[in-house]
Amino acid sequence: MEESGSSGGAEAVINLGLGSSVPISYHPCFGPHEDLLLLEADDNLVSDIFNGRVTLRGLPDEDAVLCTKSKTYAIKFVGNSNSMFLIPPSNSPGFIQDDAHGKVSVIKLAPGNMELVEVSPKLDKLKQLLLESPFGPGEVDAMMMDDDGSEKNRVLYTWSDLVNIIQASDEELLKGLESLSAIEIDGYWRVIDESYLDMILRMLLNNCVLNSWSFDDLDKEEVVSSLVADEFPTKLAGHCLRVFGSEVKGTNKWKLEPRLVCLHFARQVLREEKMRVERFMEEWKKKIPEGMEEKFEMLEGEVLTERIGIETRVYTFSVRSLPSTPAERFAVLFKHRPKWEWKDLEPYLRDLQVPRLSMEGLLLKYTRRAQSRPDAEPIFSAR
Repeated sequence: MEESGSSGGAEAVINLGLGSSVPISYHPCFGPHEDLLLLEADDNLVSDIFNGRVTLRGLPDEDAVLCTKSKTYAIKFVGNSNSMFLIPPSNSPGFIQDDAHGKVSVIKLAPGNMELVEVSPKLDKLKQLLLESPFGPGEVDAMMMDDDGSEKNRVLYTWSDLVNIIQASDEELLKGLESLSAIEIDGYWRVIDESYLDMILRMLLNNCVLNSWSFDDLDKEEVVSSLVADEFPTKLAGHCLRVFGSEVKGTNKWKLEPRLVCLHFARQVLREEKMRVERFMEEWKKKIPEGMEEKFEMLEGEVLTERIGIETRVYTFSVRSLPSTPAERFAVLFKHRPKWEWKDLEPYLRDLQVPRLSMEGLLLKYTRRAQSRPDAEPIFSAR
């Protein structure tokens, strides 16, 4: 073998010229070293790893994931039929310099390496945990009296708890909390009981009428102050405005979003009931505040219709209740309805974000597409 002329250790291999070779020998500490693993990563990930910007997340009974600030990666072992030698640097403990022969010391023979594959965050558990203990009126009374007794016998979760439990990056976890309209109260992340949120919204709408406030031109401080005067906590008053409204760009004003308000009252009307479309629209219209207009299109991804004889009935089927993983999502969808038209199916797939897989790719992987004729609407069924 041709000698490289290097001083030995890992440096000898790193600096090995093209077509050159170097003799190897067993390191005094050669062995299985199961605590040493090879990890393959792209340049961006390498930078995050060496600068301490990654964490491993998952409970003992789960496969761990690696998280950066914004992404989640599954960790998979990839076997290798070729021999891969792990050679420590020359300044490592136990290294023996062999200038006479220019040898490098092998400390381990690696059978493969760990590979990082970007995956979607696992947020279904987040929804399950927070919905177990919604924040309701009883706790509001305790909050007003500065009594923390309401937290007894409840399992509540801080940000630190959620980071340790939920397999998602910090940014993905925050988005998951936002999608649940969660809020941090006394250090714990909570979802607000729907009936209590309904009380706050109705009072907000009532105050808009009493004070002649436009739904499109709301002063946040005035809105919150009026709700606090009605004995709602300041934090929840502001939260209600964020749930059902949005800040007007370029101003300090807020506006109520008609779709969000109308959707809330549609849920109130339907509950778990199936109703004739005509009756549902009548009841829905009665609950909509004057100045807002209800449109059936607002309910995409929240309700479905079915035809029974000459009647068309509407019922609740919310995308919020579906699993976030594609395989489980499609399984639930096709169990509920074996065949779907695209206009009905698309709202239930819109929120699926799968790394390296487009919507067309998802459909090819999980569905069969059929058309009775070239110009007909496609029908999707389970693959």
